[in-house]
Amino acid sequence: MTSPKCTALSLAQWALPIKAALILAFVVLCTAIPSVAQQSENEKAVWKLESSYWEYVKAVDLDHYRDLWHPSFVGWPYFSAQPVRKDHITDWITERADKGSTMQWFTLQPAASHATENMVVTHYWVTAFWVDRAGHGEPSTSRITHTWIKTPSGWQIIGGMSALTPTE
Repeated sequence: MTSPKCTALSLAQWALPIKAALILAFVVLCTAIPSVAQQSENEKAVWKLESSYWEYVKAVDLDHYRDLWHPSFVGWPYFSAQPVRKDHITDWITERADKGSTMQWFTLQPAASHATENMVVTHYWVTAFWVDRAGHGEPSTSRITHTWIKTPSGWQIIGGMSALTPTE
């Protein structure tokens, strides 16, 4: 049988950590909400294009995908030993497609973005699930950074970098 004194002591021991956790959760939510609400119109437009980017990859729509890239683009994808220019930006998609791999789904998790005049920088995680011809595969997550520039024809990626997120 539990004594009332032990139960009261146990509750008191947990009350402070629970209260601290609730306060921390409240503070995190309060600081996250304004950052989303404070996104500029340019940031919102570019985030829509980031989603389109991955829809084009999934559909292997190389023409629309290529249109997202500025002619002066240079970036360093995780799968390349050296930075690449626009003329090699679709290589990774065609290599996967040629091997029979298809993207089944993806999710974007924005980390941060910042707009200044005619540029927007985005940072996010993307988790993509690719399968081989036999239907086997597993999701993998990458960190992505893109620098977008506003041109007369719209927003285009002028720089970027990616890295695989280590599995835990």
